[in-house]
Amino acid sequence: MNNDDKQKLLDILHRTAGMTANQRLVVMLYAMHPTDRGGAVIETGANLARLVGMSPTVFSRTRRQVIGAGWLEESDRLAHISYYRLSAKCTGEDVVIPLRRAT
Repeated sequence: MNNDDKQKLLDILHRTAGMTANQRLVVMLYAMHPTDRGGAVIETGANLARLVGMSPTVFSRTRRQVIGAGWLEESDRLAHISYYRLSAKCTGEDVVIPLRRAT
């Protein structure tokens, strides 16, 4: 992990300061986990829950809260399994391009 990666994780920790501990844990797990080209974490919720010692039910409920608050977004769906990635709100990336007035 290089210094830029560390700084990104510290920025996410700073932005999530008002969240509950479980919500922050879920966001940080997604932030630290390897992703595919589209930014999605290709791992099931049950496996992610096991990594942090959470029950799958609590992990799923907490992830729904985080999604509802706009910190994660669904990226892909394969059969009945959904995969998620960090949203622009979480990463701090400005994905809106400001329009210019035509002259």
